[in-house]
Formats: sequence, structure tokens, C-alpha cells
Amino acid sequence: MPTKPKEEVVGEVKDKNQPQMSEMLHRLFLAAIGAAAIAQEEVEALVNKLVERGELAEKDGKRILGEMKEKRKTKTADVSGEISKNVEGVLSRMNIPTKADVDALGQKINALSKKVDDLKKPQ
Repeated sequence: MPTKPKEEVVGEVKDKNQPQMSEMLHRLFLAAIGAAAIAQEEVEALVNKLVERGELAEKDGKRILGEMKEKRKTKTADVSGEISKNVEGVLSRMNIPTKADVDALGQKINALSKKVDDLKKPQ
């Protein structure tokens, strides 16, 4: 079975043909936002039709749309938090360091480099 060409990227093997996980998650998030926007537009169109036909009072239509927008904001914040937790969990299970881990290592490397440079100086 032929294998795909691999390239070495800073200590890890990465498949050239696979999009990065962050790019896939970004696309998924944008798709979810797009779906929510389409759903909102459809509800607004339905409420507007009901108001035009006289089956729904205008103030009730505005109230319904306002409630829907508030619920969407709340749900979006909740979903965003859940996505963050899930992504962190996946990264943790895959032993992929977080930005905080990389930053902490960078600070340690800088401190050690400074100590090495201090030791190299003639006394």
C-alpha cells in the first residue's frame, strides 16, 4: 500500500495533503455561524410574512425576533465555550502542547540561555 509523502516539521511528521486541525476547526466554526445566520434570516422572513398577513401583531413579531437574537447570543457563547473545552481535551489526549506550554518552554529556554551566556563570560 503506497504511503503519502511526509515532511519533517519542527520535530513532528506532517502530511502535506491534510489541512491543519486549526484550519478545519475554523471552517467548522464558520459553517456553524453561517447556518445560524441562515436560520435567523428564515425566522425573520417567516415573522415578517405573519405580520404582513395580519396573523401576528407587529410588536409581537419584534418581541419574538428580539428573544430569538438574545437566545442565539447566549447559545453562541455556550457553544463557543464547549468547543474550546473539547478542543483542549482533544489536544491534551493527543499530547499536543498548548500555546501556554510552548510559551512556558520558551521562557525556560531564554532563562537557560542567559545562564549559559553568563557562565561563558570570562571572570
